Amino acid sequence: MAPSKARRKRSLREVTTIIATGPIANSQPASSTLTKEEEQQEEQCPKEPKIPPLPPIMVNLVPQQGLGCEAVEGLLVPSLNREYKPCGKYIVGNHPIYAIGFNFMDVGYYDVFAAASGNSVTIYRCLENGSFGLLQAYVDEDKDESFYTLSWTKDKVDGGSPLLVAAGNNRIIRVINCATEKLAKSLVGHGGSIHEIKTHASKPSLIISASKDESVRLWNVHTGICVLIFAGVGGHRHDVLSVDFHPTEIGLFASCGMDNTVKIWSMKEFWVYVEKSYSWTDHPSKFPTRHIQFPVLSVAVHSDFVDCTRWLGDFILSKSVENEILLWEPKPDKNRPGEGSIDILQKYPVPQSTLWFMKFSCDFHFNQLAVGNSKGEIYVWEVQSCPPVLIDRLSNQECKSPIRQTAVSVDGSTILGAGDDGTIWRWDEVSPSSSKTEATQAAVAADAKA
Repeated sequence: MAPSKARRKRSLREVTTIIATGPIANSQPASSTLTKEEEQQEEQCPKEPKIPPLPPIMVNLVPQQGLGCEAVEGLLVPSLNREYKPCGKYIVGNHPIYAIGFNFMDVGYYDVFAAASGNSVTIYRCLENGSFGLLQAYVDEDKDESFYTLSWTKDKVDGGSPLLVAAGNNRIIRVINCATEKLAKSLVGHGGSIHEIKTHASKPSLIISASKDESVRLWNVHTGICVLIFAGVGGHRHDVLSVDFHPTEIGLFASCGMDNTVKIWSMKEFWVYVEKSYSWTDHPSKFPTRHIQFPVLSVAVHSDFVDCTRWLGDFILSKSVENEILLWEPKPDKNRPGEGSIDILQKYPVPQSTLWFMKFSCDFHFNQLAVGNSKGEIYVWEVQSCPPVLIDRLSNQECKSPIRQTAVSVDGSTILGAGDDGTIWRWDEVSPSSSKTEATQAAVAADAKA
């Protein structure tokens, strides 16, 4: 089952200005008479943090226009700095593959990846001969489930065993322990399909989920607690399609969706609840989950659905259904919440990519980006060069269906494409990496001198 069809597209006029009336969100509840049992529970809960005043009006920022504000656009001419060749394919089934990803959480599993198709999640290893080794398969008890997203994390209790988190159409997040090959937890709370899950790189117990119910939720996968909910007056006005944690700012993340916006959220004022979620011993439903209704910044950098966003340092990469990926810099005003400016820096063209729910991926160090299109091609961009450099355009004569998502290995030597036809496509680097080439040249030079 494919992701649900888009609802009526709203005009920019409808989504640009959000007016907040009445008391500001996140305000403290009115006082009431508590019983002795309620007072004990209240003592266990963290104290309500002080929330800085928020503006009564949230306006979506738009890019600056005029001389000197032009973005640098990459050319569709492959540099062939790294050449790739088609290696193999693996037919998973008849269902589209909406999610695929390597395990970046543990260097011991650098060649292991997972793919989600229909109501199953399968784990593979990339073999040296260009083929795949099947390791594990999980089939959900709900036959009507269709997984749209997955993310790797690890068990902090069981010696750091790999965990795989997956979710989709039935609104339930499944946490699978790959060491015991059993379902560890099921996280329930979203009121709509879950489109993406991301794991915090430095705190793998924390994940965020983006949903059709217009909310983003922060979870502690080990305690099963929903810590924070990001939705409401200043939140998304349509399906949320993608989320990503900031690489260094621990309480910051970005989200984007069908309301054509990218929003930057902060949980710093509520971090006391995050810390409390690790030691909570009562039932998860009794945890004092907090609602955050206003983002730090709301940006209308695209004019159509935004289906993928990733941080690149303090910059943001975002993709819409407009045949391009943008790199831009958010500049929030620290003294005036909700205000600031943005600057579009670079554009990475992606022809034939007007379908929504087609996501890009990067290698571990964010040196290169791979994104598929509706013709079964993958464009590989050098992310950190200026102007953007197209490394290669990958294709396979047999691959004609859209590539919904890609997965780039840790060092970028292997690129996988998840096809709408239920097939995993693989490309491997032809020539050795630049580091190996330099080492070889140095060795040859040393021998010549000898």
